Amino acid sequence: MTVHTYTPNQTTTLDTAQKTLAQQEASNHAVSGNRIGFVSLGCPKNLVDSERILTQLRTEGYDIVSQYQNADLVIVNTCGFIDSAVQESLDAIGEALNENGKVIVTGCLGAREDEIREVHPNVLGITGPHAYENVLEHVHQFVPRPAHNPYTSLVPDHGVKLTPKHYAYLKISEGCNHRCTFCIIPSMRGQLVSRPVGEIIGEAERLKNAGVKELLVISQDTSAYGVDTKHSLGFSNGTPVRQNLTALSEHLSQLGIWIRLHYVYPYPHVDDIIPLMAAGKILPYLDIPFQHASPRVLKMMKRPGQAERTLERIKQWREICPQLVIRSTFIVGFPGETEEDFQILLDWLQEAQLDRVGCFKYSPVEGATANELAEQVPESIKQERYERFMALQQSISTAKLQRRIGTQMQVLIDDVDQEGAIGRSYADAPEIDGVVYLNGETGVKAGDLVNVIIEHADEYDLWGSLIAD
Repeated sequence: MTVHTYTPNQTTTLDTAQKTLAQQEASNHAVSGNRIGFVSLGCPKNLVDSERILTQLRTEGYDIVSQYQNADLVIVNTCGFIDSAVQESLDAIGEALNENGKVIVTGCLGAREDEIREVHPNVLGITGPHAYENVLEHVHQFVPRPAHNPYTSLVPDHGVKLTPKHYAYLKISEGCNHRCTFCIIPSMRGQLVSRPVGEIIGEAERLKNAGVKELLVISQDTSAYGVDTKHSLGFSNGTPVRQNLTALSEHLSQLGIWIRLHYVYPYPHVDDIIPLMAAGKILPYLDIPFQHASPRVLKMMKRPGQAERTLERIKQWREICPQLVIRSTFIVGFPGETEEDFQILLDWLQEAQLDRVGCFKYSPVEGATANELAEQVPESIKQERYERFMALQQSISTAKLQRRIGTQMQVLIDDVDQEGAIGRSYADAPEIDGVVYLNGETGVKAGDLVNVIIEHADEYDLWGSLIAD
């Protein structure tokens, strides 16, 4: 697995989606004329949008199929964050058109309709991200809503999910109030809009009741949850809950399952989350997209936070919660980045000793203001800095994982085959971090929580054996 090259906004969920939909198809009795194919690309936030659209389709009686040839219409949920994601989305649209011919496009790239029409003029309809009602309107236009019996076409109360049964993404807000110069997400997804806290907790409870063992809390800016509502009071089952990340995390912790926080900006109030982690209420894991450490580059990026102050806070966090794991992503080769700036980043990384790190070379994004900055960094220098950055982080990761050998860890099993089981510890988010291999262990199943003694480690992954009860 290529953990070291991962960045959240580049994740492709197509394989997971198609595998899950194939399983759903096997249990369905599709009726000609109401069969919808679905391709989901992009980050976990996009995956949640796909799940909501699929849930509504199933509620209205449509059948979801996993092959183009069996579908009466195909929906492609696109990503448009960077050029490679745009090309992947355009390729997926083209494939769907070639294989099926009737295609509706939604998602982030859908906000750039002219660009899609220029390449694929024959798509039936285009909507932007989280435009659920508009997507359904297009579907109704080309594949009329089927007559169905709601008593025989039941949809689970937690909706359709494209993840394995034992974990799920929980989106708590839409949009973002930042204007980072390398990003166009706010122009696609709009300003921050927080979901009502009672709605979030209700969904979390339904997911737990459906067998989910891990909730991955996501949004474009998770720590800004409730800013738009001025952290007003909401209600969950009649109990008042303040609409902020700390109160939400405290309430979610009462479910008794793993709660993992993603895309957390290091605002001051994040300090209030650390005691919850130290107390074992939520996983001691923070996904914070630092992006860089040079004050000059951060200013050009229009990123919040101060790198020096962040190092002090990381130290304080670890004093409160020694088991804390921090993952982050960084950009090298940002326009105007000098060798001095890059060395500041390396020095910061060495001191921060982050556990999980992804890095990508700066890539121009159409519409991003960073494209207008002078002193674009040559591709050869970007590559050289990327390799130096990853070499340093690999040495940090290797040393940290070596210290895990001989320790006991709880592991959530993700998959079991003839060679054994593969799972994750609290330190590993699905698809982006490392895994724990249990070679030869076939007596467990996906979704099991087991105790493991760690026996071996490499740069990114662990190997261990079950601890006898």
